[in-house]
Amino acid sequence: MRTHRIAVIAGDGIGREVIPVGMCVLSRAAALDGSFRLDFEELPWGCDYYERTGRMMAEDAFEILREFDAIYLGAIGAPGVPDHVSSWGVQLRIRQELQLFVNLRPIRLFPGVRCPLRDFENGGIDFVCVRENSEGEYAGAGGRVHRGFDGEVAIQAEVFTRAGIDRVARYAFELARRRRKHVASVTKSNALEHSFVLWDEVVESAGREFPDVEVARVYADAAAAFFVTRPQSFDVVLASNLFGDVLTDLGAAIQGSIGLAASANLNPTAAFPGMFEPAHGSAPDIAGRGVANPLGAVWSGVLLLEELGQPDAAVSVLRAMEQLLASGGPRTPDLGGTASTDEVGEALEGELVAGGSLRSS
Repeated sequence: MRTHRIAVIAGDGIGREVIPVGMCVLSRAAALDGSFRLDFEELPWGCDYYERTGRMMAEDAFEILREFDAIYLGAIGAPGVPDHVSSWGVQLRIRQELQLFVNLRPIRLFPGVRCPLRDFENGGIDFVCVRENSEGEYAGAGGRVHRGFDGEVAIQAEVFTRAGIDRVARYAFELARRRRKHVASVTKSNALEHSFVLWDEVVESAGREFPDVEVARVYADAAAAFFVTRPQSFDVVLASNLFGDVLTDLGAAIQGSIGLAASANLNPTAAFPGMFEPAHGSAPDIAGRGVANPLGAVWSGVLLLEELGQPDAAVSVLRAMEQLLASGGPRTPDLGGTASTDEVGEALEGELVAGGSLRSS
């Protein structure tokens, strides 16, 4: 039996509530599958760790993380720790240090989930966002001078490289080839004459090697409008770090709740472990109340199973989610229900076991 070693960083806030549910569901899926097991090792990093040690992660964090097959991250951020300290101390640093240059965000309207958009129901929204994850607007280049004076200046520089754009574009085209063969490349080359003109040129060049995939150039502001007015037109959305960040949260809204938002941070060369995380943040306003939606964490776990080469188990978990939502099963307040985080997790495990029993009979 194959064993996959998973580093768990539950982190802060509701991360500590949803990740244990995800671990239980994934472990149950592995047990039902019978061909592999998941060995979870919890790492106590995050804002509490920062307040104790002055660091968001251990000094040798990357030597530790490289020994695992995947990273399962809950959420990072807490009142009292500046957001740029917490984000750059964990998520953004891991993405850059491990060259996780693809951020994958599925956007889908599940059965039984009410869409805030008129005229859309199950099946009407189903696309994937591929966000460049290691450079662009979040490269960290820049600085501040004359701090505290009237003449203070802050410069935050975009960093776009031909190699960085090319590798994420090729990933998007390859993904589209397995889906509906359409890529929407989000740009702003009408206003940003250097960075996004390069983006357009490189995407166009990469696209020539995928003649069966149609590519459309869409300005970022238009893409935001189209997410609302015609989300059914999207298949694979390719975007820079900042535009991808903004658009994917809009995507979470149109799929019914940010509590459903799942993501994977990948290095497709398999040189480093991927990082899988729900994208709802630490939500300190509801942390500790036991009402956070665990389905974003579970769906991120589905992406984790797929990346580990366990597609059957991934499908079984996703089908259990679909059945839970379609049948009107327990749901948390963000989806209009009254159930707790743990109650949703228990119901999901029940659906998983029932589905496993049907498949085995």
